[in-house]
Amino acid sequence: MRLVKKLIFVVLAFLALFIGLMLVINNTDQVAINLVFLQLPEFSLGTWLVATFVAGALIGGALSTMIIVMLKTRLGSARRKIARLVHKKS
Repeated sequence: MRLVKKLIFVVLAFLALFIGLMLVINNTDQVAINLVFLQLPEFSLGTWLVATFVAGALIGGALSTMIIVMLKTRLGSARRKIARLVHKKS
């Protein structure tokens, strides 16, 4: 089962790389992004699309990790509280 998961992960990673490469190759128009308070340099549209996708994935992963850590901390606290209550009743 572990081998199947690794194989699926590798296939999806190569698929994502291929799609990203195709985006960069087929979208060569130069675009400068204006964020009202910041002017980003000119790059191809495909590069901006891939960069935005990667940035979103990294931010989403970081936020998910923070939430998981917070929930695990709360779970540990609840388990300790339950253990104390069970120990008191004994």
